[in-house]
Amino acid sequence: MSARAFEAELRAGLQALGLALSDQQVGRLLDYMALIQKWNKVYNLTSVRDPAEMLTHHLLDSLAAVPPLQRHLASLGEGVARKLLDVGSGGGLPGVVFAICCPELSVSCVDTVAKKAAFVQQVAAELRLGNLRGVHARVENLSGPFDVVSCRAFASLPDFVNWSQAALGEGSVWLAMKAKHPVDELAALPATVQVFHVEQLVVPGLEAERCIIWMKPA
Repeated sequence: MSARAFEAELRAGLQALGLALSDQQVGRLLDYMALIQKWNKVYNLTSVRDPAEMLTHHLLDSLAAVPPLQRHLASLGEGVARKLLDVGSGGGLPGVVFAICCPELSVSCVDTVAKKAAFVQQVAAELRLGNLRGVHARVENLSGPFDVVSCRAFASLPDFVNWSQAALGEGSVWLAMKAKHPVDELAALPATVQVFHVEQLVVPGLEAERCIIWMKPA
C-alpha cells in the first residue's frame, strides 16, 4: 500500500467515524504508523506487519474509541486539565492515538516492557506531543488520580480493574476496549465495580465485533 493510498484510506475512515481532525493531526497519525513500521523489528511492537492490516486492526480500531472518549470528556465540563492512563499500552495503542486526537488530554502509556515505554517516549519527542509520556512500570505501582483508565486487548476485565484501582480518583472511569461482548468477564467482575455502559463500535474496513465496556467504582 502506497503512502498516498494509506492516507486516503485513513481519511475515509475518519469521515466514516465522524472524526474531524486537522491536517496536522492526520499527519501525526501517519508519522506514528511510520514509526511503528520502522521500529517494529527492534522493539517487537506488534505482530501485524502488513500496512493495510495495521491501518484497520490498529489505527482505525483505536480511532473508533475517540468519539466516545471525547463525549465522555465533554461531559466532565470545561476548564480542568484531564488525565488518562493507558494500561498495557505496548507500542501506544490506543494511548498515542488518544493523545494525537485529544490535545487537551494528558496521556500516560504504561507498560511493563521497558523498550515499549521507551518507544512511546520517542514518539512523544519526534511528533512533539507534549501531552504524551511513556511510563515503564507495573500499573499496580502507579497512583493517580487519572480521570480515565483505558486498555485495549490487555487483560480480563476483573484483572484490569483490580490492578488499576489505585489509579482512579473521585468520579473516574474505566474504558476497556474489547472484541466480542465479554459475557464471562462481565459476570466475574467484583460487586465493587459497576458497568454503566456497553458501547458498540463500528471500525471502518473491519468486519469484526468491537465494544467499549465503561465501568466505575460502585
